[in-house]
Amino acid sequence: MNQISPLAFVHPEAQLGDNNIIGPFCYIDHNTVLGNDNVLQNNVTINYGARIGSGNEIFPGASLSTKPQDLKFRGEDTICEIGDNNSIRENVTISRGTASKGTTRVGSNNLLMENMHIAHDCIFGSNLIIGNSTKFAGEVTVDDNAIISAVVLCHQFCKIGSYVMIQGGSRFSQDIPPYIIAGKEPIRYAGINLVGLRRHGFSNELIQHIHEAYRLLYSKGIIAEGINEIRNNLQITPEIQYIIDFVSSSNRGIIR
Repeated sequence: MNQISPLAFVHPEAQLGDNNIIGPFCYIDHNTVLGNDNVLQNNVTINYGARIGSGNEIFPGASLSTKPQDLKFRGEDTICEIGDNNSIRENVTISRGTASKGTTRVGSNNLLMENMHIAHDCIFGSNLIIGNSTKFAGEVTVDDNAIISAVVLCHQFCKIGSYVMIQGGSRFSQDIPPYIIAGKEPIRYAGINLVGLRRHGFSNELIQHIHEAYRLLYSKGIIAEGINEIRNNLQITPEIQYIIDFVSSSNRGIIR
């Protein structure tokens, strides 16, 4: 049975699972779906088009599936999908999609800290940590296990790879490839995310392999030549193939 505060508003057409706690002054719109075992503290807004999984804790002031901040948006029927077991802290805002992709998607087991924003049509993975007041423009992709510190500004259409660490206060308009630390001003490659990779069980041999891949990649002025160096000199493990695929498919170019 759901526990719904008498001071909350839940639209009669909203679909709720079981064992949810809906605190006072929450607002849940129509065309929304909420799974099981979620906790919505006071003053949480679940807007039209939200599709929220189970086991999430959502803190005061959060507003999910908001209308996109995009002048091209014409009221098309779009959604915002959020997975399971996320901690969505105070005043987080996540916009729903536009006609471009139709969906904004956030995975599971993420910590989204206070006052951060995910814009329309973003695709975020799982096991992410995103710091206070960090902002992502539209159609950004973030792969699993990334750590993005506080007050980071990310340009639209950028892609961020898995297992990266991005320094607080950074701003960037190019892609950040996997397994690295990105920081300084202007933002640039600052080495392999050694601590993060070890914490996730990467062997020293594999970490050295990744380090060598980036040494070769950045040794050439032209990225395509660096990719050829990797292919000609390293064993192509799944991790190295991920680096190659990420860099090869980058539309905005990667940080250097």
